[in-house]
Amino acid sequence: MKKALPAQSVLLASALVLGLLSAPLVSRASAAAAPVAHGAASDPKRAEVSRAQPGFNFFSVEQDIEIGRQSAAEVQRQLPMLNDRSVDRYLGRIVEKLAAVAPGARYPYQIKAVNASEINAFALPGGPMYVNRGLLEAARSEAELAGVLAHELSHVALRHGTHQASKAYLGQAGLGILGGLLGKNGGNTAQIVNAIGGLGLNAAFLKFGRDAEYQADQLGAEIMARAGYNPTAMADFFQLLRGQQGRDPGKLEQFFSDHPPSADREARIRQQARTLGPIRSREVGGFKQVAAGLRRLPAAPSRQAQRRPENPREEDRRDTRPVEVRVERPSSHFERFEQRNGFFTIEHPDNWRAYASDSGYAVSIAPEGGVVETANGQQAMLYGVIVNHYAPFDETDRRRGSLEDATDDLVRQITRSNSYLRTQDDSPRREQIDGASALSVVLSGRSPVTGEEERVTVFTRSLPDDHVIYALCIVPGRDYDSLARTFSQMMRTLRINDEAAHRGARTPDLSAVRRGRTGGS
Repeated sequence: MKKALPAQSVLLASALVLGLLSAPLVSRASAAAAPVAHGAASDPKRAEVSRAQPGFNFFSVEQDIEIGRQSAAEVQRQLPMLNDRSVDRYLGRIVEKLAAVAPGARYPYQIKAVNASEINAFALPGGPMYVNRGLLEAARSEAELAGVLAHELSHVALRHGTHQASKAYLGQAGLGILGGLLGKNGGNTAQIVNAIGGLGLNAAFLKFGRDAEYQADQLGAEIMARAGYNPTAMADFFQLLRGQQGRDPGKLEQFFSDHPPSADREARIRQQARTLGPIRSREVGGFKQVAAGLRRLPAAPSRQAQRRPENPREEDRRDTRPVEVRVERPSSHFERFEQRNGFFTIEHPDNWRAYASDSGYAVSIAPEGGVVETANGQQAMLYGVIVNHYAPFDETDRRRGSLEDATDDLVRQITRSNSYLRTQDDSPRREQIDGASALSVVLSGRSPVTGEEERVTVFTRSLPDDHVIYALCIVPGRDYDSLARTFSQMMRTLRINDEAAHRGARTPDLSAVRRGRTGGS
């Protein structure tokens, strides 16, 4: 997308908008009483841990916990649990130490051992964690074991599982899911989870890309140091596994499938460990006794990695029958929508309706008939505007700070999940939104819902923390010109309170959404 941008132009009034690519800051919302104790969220040690942020997410922290609870019940029906109280109690004490200094929500972390000889560990959204007996027997010290558990706990704290699920569902539901449309006709957590493969050993919750693994390594090393473990033990254990992979690849097949290896992974961890300074060891103790107890048990059975549900291909998920849509001309009288936390206000035609997201910042504004339900039950927005917040740079090494880079990142996320859209070569333009520099990019392609050309104009404006507020304008290509004035007026009325950008975003109150009438354009 990067190219020289022409001089400032009038705001494009194009395609109608959607969006829920919201990426809230690491939450500290409290959860129900947990089996594993946690440090207080106000503990400065917790506050100083890694600045890595979760990606966009359709789920609340409470939904993470509920998904984890239900998935754990399913996992424990599918896997052979060790059911050794002394082992589970020892693992729980380590996790308790790690959780006490972990950032994010105070999840009800729990951990259980699986009686399987393969070397593997995984965590579910909301706190449930599992470690195979094969990994327990491979670890040479409590610190090495703590390194694996800190890594898995970091996936939970960074909400990688439901972030993955959100991306999978976004690719399935298309732009219609964005901007608060999920609950328009009764959509809920179960609808999303079932659409991407259901509860339990779901690949969307368990299999992460290299960037997520780097983030979990980084945060896991910091958690280890604060809990009293030397982070180099994490690198030592990964080095051990890499050596064993050649001798017994079957035992490590699932581990390296779920945790993509890289040549520099161990070096990154060791380099980070040097920056964390000397560590005063504070182990819980009992590793040798647990290891000896495991050796006295009959050999753990070898369990072939279960075939996890794969996410269906995008072309199989979408309704392919064309939908014809006609909407009423937009009214010349506008009314004002105010985001519940005072983050932004925007005016829209009074014959359009605003759908506020149940959590986060998003709102979708569309005319009657502008949102349709496809044959597979998904909401598809064909006309409308979405305003939302986005924390850019899903990839850990990207340079931050440039609005153009952030816009590239947002457009990349949209086109990944909606593969029919392409950036128009001449579309990047400089804009003004609420007195600040902004950008606009036009995407277009043949809509899988209507079979006709669709245009989506993406507007972005920086926030003080390098995040962005964005608007998506989505419209059939045939109506692009006729709705230009309406979209231009809406963008001119968008007002942003930078100080309120993240205030109260995790305690939504729909009754706080207010609307006021204004004169027409």
